[in-house]
Amino acid sequence: HQRDWLKRNADALRRAVVLPPRGHVDLTAALLTAPASPQPHAGLLLMDAAGYPSMSGHGVIAAITIAIERALIFSRDVNQTEAPLILDTPAGLVRVGARLIAHGDAHRVDAVAMTNVPAFVYAASEGVKVGTRQLRVDVAFGGAFYAIVDTEATGVPLTAARLPDLRRLGVEICSSLATSVVPEHPAEPKLSGVSGVIFTGPPQDPEAHLRNVTVGSTGSVDLSASGTGTSAVMAVLHAMGLLPEGEPFVHEGLSGSLLRGRIVARSLVGETPALVTEIEGSAWITGEHTFVLDEDDPFREGLSF
Repeated sequence: HQRDWLKRNADALRRAVVLPPRGHVDLTAALLTAPASPQPHAGLLLMDAAGYPSMSGHGVIAAITIAIERALIFSRDVNQTEAPLILDTPAGLVRVGARLIAHGDAHRVDAVAMTNVPAFVYAASEGVKVGTRQLRVDVAFGGAFYAIVDTEATGVPLTAARLPDLRRLGVEICSSLATSVVPEHPAEPKLSGVSGVIFTGPPQDPEAHLRNVTVGSTGSVDLSASGTGTSAVMAVLHAMGLLPEGEPFVHEGLSGSLLRGRIVARSLVGETPALVTEIEGSAWITGEHTFVLDEDDPFREGLSF
């Protein structure tokens, strides 16, 4: 497996790119590779400060935007308005459709719709002890396992000003769950453990249904609405009867950006009922960077704290 090979032989590359001084704790890096099977157009490996996430929705949206606008992926199926592509990820095959608009002599990506791997609820209203308090979380899979928490129950408002508190609380919840709830994917045993906490609350944007922030187990923060996290939240809402099929779901990130989700099919993961969701969002290229790894640099492979 390509991800296993990277872990064993080239982890210095991940550390150099995503850790300080070149990166930071909230950074996700994407590596396009040759696919492991004939059907996909490319493989996609994700890297962050904690290691190698099995999936990242915003990582897929960003990587596809860059790949198309910089002609890194070629396909006969790409036309003037649409680019349907298939990615091979550690979580499974992910189908994406990029909507294109003319931009001078070239095309830019207006939005990317990702048909995610099946999402399902692993445990509903699971008790977790944080300090002297007992919180209730829903554990769900959307490409990775997440603990989903109603922010109002924590007493910490879902605001940028309280992000340090949410970051600490997310790490505490993950640590507590690691001793009590270790979910395992029925079909892929390597996909196990809670990757992060999704704090949800009332939206600020009138178009959105929920506002959220995702905190990774090591304290990383996703200020977008989190693509894989959106699939997991949709699975929980659907199980609660709060997300009728055919109805769109709009998820607001702490940054104010929106991801739009919809249920496209029902599925089974082992014997567990699951949903196939499509998540749509947009990304913009902000720069092109050349990283220098000097042999004499004492921080050549990044700084871990």
